[in-house]
Amino acid sequence: MNISDPKEIFRQEAQDLLALLETTLLDLERAPGDGALIDTAFRALHTIKGSGSMFGFEVVAGFTHHVETAFDKVRQGTLAPNRELIAVALRARDHMRILIEEPEAADSAAGDAVLDDLRRIIAPAGAGAATVATTVVAAAPSGAPEVAATWRIRMKLPADAMANGTNPLLILDELRSLGAATVTAVTDAVPGLADIDPSVCHVTWEVDLTTSEPLSTIEDVFMFIRDEMTLEISPLEVAAATPSEGATVPAPGPAASAKIAAPAPATAPSTATPDARRDAAAARANSSVRVPAERLDELMERVGELVITQSRLRQISVASSDPSVKAVAEEIERLVLELRDTTMGIRMVPIGSLFGRFRRVVHDLSRDLGKQVELIMQGEETELDKTVIEQLNDPLVHMIRNAIDHGLEDPQERLAAGKSHSGRMVLSAEHAGTEVLIRLSDDGRGLDRDRIRERAVQRGLIAADAVLSDAELFQVLFLPGFSTAATVTSMSGRGVGMDVVKRTIEGLRGSIDLASTAGQGTRVTLRLPLTLAIIDGLLVRVGNGRYVVPLNAVEECVELSSEEDARSRGLSFLNIRGDLVPFLRLRELFAAKVPADRYQKVVVVSSGDLKVGLVVDQVIGDHQTVIKSLSKLHADIQMFSGATILGDGAVALILDVAQLVGFGQAQEERLKAVG
Repeated sequence: MNISDPKEIFRQEAQDLLALLETTLLDLERAPGDGALIDTAFRALHTIKGSGSMFGFEVVAGFTHHVETAFDKVRQGTLAPNRELIAVALRARDHMRILIEEPEAADSAAGDAVLDDLRRIIAPAGAGAATVATTVVAAAPSGAPEVAATWRIRMKLPADAMANGTNPLLILDELRSLGAATVTAVTDAVPGLADIDPSVCHVTWEVDLTTSEPLSTIEDVFMFIRDEMTLEISPLEVAAATPSEGATVPAPGPAASAKIAAPAPATAPSTATPDARRDAAAARANSSVRVPAERLDELMERVGELVITQSRLRQISVASSDPSVKAVAEEIERLVLELRDTTMGIRMVPIGSLFGRFRRVVHDLSRDLGKQVELIMQGEETELDKTVIEQLNDPLVHMIRNAIDHGLEDPQERLAAGKSHSGRMVLSAEHAGTEVLIRLSDDGRGLDRDRIRERAVQRGLIAADAVLSDAELFQVLFLPGFSTAATVTSMSGRGVGMDVVKRTIEGLRGSIDLASTAGQGTRVTLRLPLTLAIIDGLLVRVGNGRYVVPLNAVEECVELSSEEDARSRGLSFLNIRGDLVPFLRLRELFAAKVPADRYQKVVVVSSGDLKVGLVVDQVIGDHQTVIKSLSKLHADIQMFSGATILGDGAVALILDVAQLVGFGQAQEERLKAVG
């Protein structure tokens, strides 16, 4: 992407505006009387229309103009923001997104259908408003006509306005659309032909505008460049609109003049309100720079290479007797760690940017399925690596679909079960050490254990006499093609979805837990690492090989003497403060043929509530681990989640703790069954 391309800049800004518009419309559906939400929706539409016209997206500007007109009527109080209008506005928002991002794929018939529905909604409101207005005029004994004001507008654009894409002619055309306008160009500051810079705006304009629109509507014309330009708006006189036949138009008296002049006294030019000035100051204080995502990825790659080089320098300093080398190595290590933390902080994004998308998903699904669903979001400020967030959209959509379609009952069924008619769904996120826990819970019917077991036995996934815990039984839901739905619908029933969720989460080095209580609901918990780039690891040796254990999964390290190893042979259990913890001998698991040391170490790791010990030959120490993906040839190796490069250039594999814990627990179950 070329960030200097004005059209790309517009597309980026339009994405933010469309996201804001969608959120505002969903909020407005729940609070139709909120004037601030109405103004926000109108401003978003107005900005998209103006910017689209400015950057050559004329089709977008033309389509958005009709939606903006509808919300202008809402703002004036002549049209109610009911569910029907908001549904059409959401469809219009989707069509606007296509027109901006994929104009060649836009369906003009779909756009025309949206506008037809919009006109149908507006038409009765417009007729009603006209009737009311006629009644009021007829009842007024004085026959007072609607009045319009004449404003003197003096505007001077910033010198770089045209270079930044602002077209003053479009601004003047928008002023003319508000009423009768006389435009005068003031050219006193225009330099001679030899000195003129064609990219600089030298002209000042004076516009005498007669309109019945309020001052706020005139100011909206300049909302894109208000902070940078010089703008003065002053009232000139009060003009009467064309009265109805037989009406007498009185001369505007002092009271009428004072009423019109009140919004902007003639003695002082129109300026921003105190609230607007505070907002502008806050915006400047919290200014940000838009950077393409690929540049952040490239920066992270460079930092990763720097971490590897710093690890090599540390090894050299350890072998050196020169104190100055050790001092420099320690200082560089400190700087590299700070740079690593800063770079990773740049990549951290509030998960609310992801959660906000699902309000629309829940809105549309509940409408299509005829269910009422209340979505509650918690922990939206929790930060997660942007790479992780980008890959969470599809898994969470599948989970939400299943929860609404399978989990939540119909309103009648809920009332019969003594529940509220509206289903409740909670989507939350929280930090837990160096992990992020994302939970989706509902208060629906819960999972049908008997039905799941019946289908699993039918498909040969489990034996008919197998004794399984709920956690073990629920894992069959993540197998490809498994579904308990009696019929296939447009939403679900084909067994596609939950296997995608599990595969994606494990690809992110995370894990997924499922818990359910019949008649009370279901809870799905995703455990995810904070980042996929650089992690703190524990470097261990097994035989002649070196491996990295993610430090966030390490509980403790204990010694395993040869006597204890001999006593536990065949049982593979370690007594740690009264708790029996199964352990895996990594020498046997990795088929290392080097004779074992007399005293081995056990690294106790955990995944969720489960623990397992990993028997290693040596704990070398902590290691800043730059994660490198394994090749496709190694995709089926389940005990390793990646690799890293050590300071001496050797490659160390990163252990997949979740897989090893699962392997250890399975071994424990087999031993219990034999015993």
